[in-house]
Amino acid sequence: MGLLVTAGVTPPGIELCGDSKLLEEAVIPLAKILIENNPRTGNFGALVRIFLGRTKELKISTECQDQLFIWQAHNALFMIRCLLKVFISEMTEEELHQQFSYQERAPGSCDTGREDLLEELMCNLVHLVVEVPLLDITYSILFEAVTTMLVLLSYQLFHKEILRDGLIYQYLMKERCVSLTSRLVKTLLYNFIRQEKCPPPATHIFDQQSDGGGLLYGLASGVASGLWSVFTLGGASSKPGLEQEQNPLPLSNQSLLLLLVLANLTDGPNDCPNPYRQAVTCFKNTQDTSSIPTEQHHTFQINFNSLYTALCEQQRSDQATLLLYTLLHQNTNMRNYMLSRTDMENLVVPILEILYHVEDRNSHHVYMALIILLILTEDDTFNRSIHEVVLKNITWYSERQLTEISLGSLLILVVIRTIQYNMTRTRDKYLHTNCLAALANMSAQFRCLHQYAAQRIISLFALLSKKHNKVLEQATQSLRGPRGADDSSVLPDYAQDLNVIEEVIRMMLEIINSCLSNSLHHNPNLVYALLYKRELFEQFRTHPSFQDIMQNLDTVIGFFSQRLEAAGTDLSVERVQEVIMKGAQALPNDRLKKFPELKFKYVEEDQPEDFFIPYVWSLVFNSGVGLHWSTTNIQLFSMDSA
Repeated sequence: MGLLVTAGVTPPGIELCGDSKLLEEAVIPLAKILIENNPRTGNFGALVRIFLGRTKELKISTECQDQLFIWQAHNALFMIRCLLKVFISEMTEEELHQQFSYQERAPGSCDTGREDLLEELMCNLVHLVVEVPLLDITYSILFEAVTTMLVLLSYQLFHKEILRDGLIYQYLMKERCVSLTSRLVKTLLYNFIRQEKCPPPATHIFDQQSDGGGLLYGLASGVASGLWSVFTLGGASSKPGLEQEQNPLPLSNQSLLLLLVLANLTDGPNDCPNPYRQAVTCFKNTQDTSSIPTEQHHTFQINFNSLYTALCEQQRSDQATLLLYTLLHQNTNMRNYMLSRTDMENLVVPILEILYHVEDRNSHHVYMALIILLILTEDDTFNRSIHEVVLKNITWYSERQLTEISLGSLLILVVIRTIQYNMTRTRDKYLHTNCLAALANMSAQFRCLHQYAAQRIISLFALLSKKHNKVLEQATQSLRGPRGADDSSVLPDYAQDLNVIEEVIRMMLEIINSCLSNSLHHNPNLVYALLYKRELFEQFRTHPSFQDIMQNLDTVIGFFSQRLEAAGTDLSVERVQEVIMKGAQALPNDRLKKFPELKFKYVEEDQPEDFFIPYVWSLVFNSGVGLHWSTTNIQLFSMDSA
């Protein structure tokens, strides 16, 4: 069985313009035949050697604009990737390693090659990605190299437990790959930053030579063009342009996915840190002239402004939001840079849109967006500055027309809406806790709250109060009613519900109190809303869980109520606001009891890889361009969570 990769090959029965999923499915029976024959023929190893032989001259070929040579290397790698994908779903890493070692031999011979072709392939892929510049003629092979690395790492998909070792992992942690860690991470980040669209079909790249270019040249051009349309954009669609709209940036998307996979690999044996995560967590701004500490390994410099802009523009995708979370949480340099920006609205508003459209987002994306807000609100400067940024015409907020509102008030509205959605739909305590923590962090810095934001704060308290009364009534009825042998769990359930709702009410009271204690004179609209719904707070005045915190609210309500009574009856809204404004200046600070400052800090749980590795691979499964896995053998996550 000979090999011909000079011009590329197409699996039988698949048209060049066919769907990439159909192409991958057609490869499966061919790959299984290859698995059966490979111990005798060594064809797979020969194919890998052909590719490795070409990678040594790719950089020179790029400089010489030798497009044909590049496409030959690309076609070989494309075939390797398609075969590897089937191999990995069918065999263990040890069996895969064996497929690389077979060489053509005479009957009765049992010699196998001694060189580690699998390691050579992985190291050459890393080298290719960092060495070959991104141009129109190299776009496809760079995309294929990144995609093949993802495929090689995809063993994790077929294991329920988190993989902490293995051949592929060991290759990535050896010196040959580790020495290129910072360059690889930097290249993947710049691929994401550049957001390069895939170039025109190769027929436009391969300029026809004046003499016609010869049969081989034309064949290579045509086949390469067809394959490119198949694996980058999914081929022909029943709706022209649909796939182009869905995956207009295949290299950017694939590079980001690979970066997230590498950064979330587990640490090595003996607590040896993951070098790719180290690179992600310590890189610096190109404008930072300070020296790099010697103890920091795998660090490099990158343009923070360009990275910030790309992050702002790409928050529609889970993977961009996950990268933003990773940088905010783990890279101090990048976090400080983001918090110093004077255009934070460009980053925060897309995050708020994710939360606002919670019904259309998966739960992980919502969690990441919410944790990003929580991390941002840990910074007092951020909490102050968001109330100074005025936004106009927030078209995606449909409950009410917002022609002009501060970023801070908008953030409060969206977080409160998320809490209310969670109360009626998902009932997720984790979501509640993080929403309330973000509001609590901001509460002392509330400034000039929009009238609607102030109303929604009190409306949320009203909703919680109503729910509290309902649960309390149900608990009381359960005590009065007859209880059979099977009803032993009813009372503890109500007690637990009541405990949870009282914790949330306590937090809301603390948030309102924090605002009143620290910035009452800056928030007349909140005082107005508080007075308008003062009866809501009556039942909690003598409640043992809320007595202490209710003292300040009672003081504020009593003080302003007296001033309004003194101002007369039938007061207009404007007159009430005027009385409140003057009263806020007159209320002595010492009248309000001081409570500890509300401050919450996000901390990752123990063994975060149990959450992040399945999440990252679910993104690869759902968003990888030109990658289609059968759901049958996926064990890392359920299809529902994916």
